[in-house]
Amino acid sequence: MSDTQMADKDVLIDIFTRADLIMQSDIKFRKMIGAGQLQIVYYPVRGQEVVSSAMMAAVNQEDYLVTIYRGLHDQLAKGIPSKDLWAEFAGKMAGTCKGKGGPMHITHPETGVMVTTGIVGSGIPIANGLALASQLEKDGKVTVCCFGDGASNIGAFHEGLNMAQVWKLPVIFLCQNNLYSEHTPMAFATSSDTIKQRGEGLGMRSVRVNGNDASEMYAAAKEAVEYARAGNGPTLIEAMTFRFHGHLLGDTGHYIPEAEMEQALKDDPMPILRQQLLDIQVSEADIAAIEAKNKEIIDEAAQFALDAPYPPGDEYRIDVLDVEIAA
Repeated sequence: MSDTQMADKDVLIDIFTRADLIMQSDIKFRKMIGAGQLQIVYYPVRGQEVVSSAMMAAVNQEDYLVTIYRGLHDQLAKGIPSKDLWAEFAGKMAGTCKGKGGPMHITHPETGVMVTTGIVGSGIPIANGLALASQLEKDGKVTVCCFGDGASNIGAFHEGLNMAQVWKLPVIFLCQNNLYSEHTPMAFATSSDTIKQRGEGLGMRSVRVNGNDASEMYAAAKEAVEYARAGNGPTLIEAMTFRFHGHLLGDTGHYIPEAEMEQALKDDPMPILRQQLLDIQVSEADIAAIEAKNKEIIDEAAQFALDAPYPPGDEYRIDVLDVEIAA
């Protein structure tokens, strides 16, 4: 761990609880897809559990989240009920978007998850809109916008961060830098050494942290939230992390050097965080109870998703723009 002071016991337990739910959910999804029980496009998030769990532990439920299609960890960490999320992934009527959005368009305003977008970088201007609304309404809410390192090469990133900085919007740009933009190594497509440098070039408060270190990530997130809520403006957090599988299920990740993957697996944040709990006198029984409860939640959610009905035929014409094109 870095020189960052270890987070309080209750905070670490909270982060672990969220992260374990994410990890077990990811494992269950991949197992069910492999067994043919689910036929969906799936983006594994194993390895990035701690980044989002620590970030969401630092915000309130009413605060906003904008994330991307590789956002299962963000969505669960922010608090979307597992049954609602699993049903949406399965395309069922009981899902967050009545089964019509699927994994790439999870939305759940009750927990502040306002948008999941399937277009790289497009969440940044949307997050600015939510943050501007909060600024005008003086509601005290903070917006968190999650994206990957590849999004920093999109025009919306530069335009969006510039606007947020000029207007001092209460928004946190969380770049979960897993070093690969889909299948492309960061060094092949990004001119700067860090994403943090790009924020600094815009005059924005910018930090680079080990996103897999729960205490370091939480400290950076908490400080950014307090900074934004006080009216001081945005922060760019570049959180270094890694994904243990390819960009999507079926991608073998052959483009990742073997030694790099081996080191990442050795640095798996989940057993490290689990050991930290033991080190601060959280009992093995208490940790096992958290894991067992999460397993129960996931098993129930998965079965609920399998048993739930698909949307009826007419439902597919609702909530969409129906335009007739003249011949």
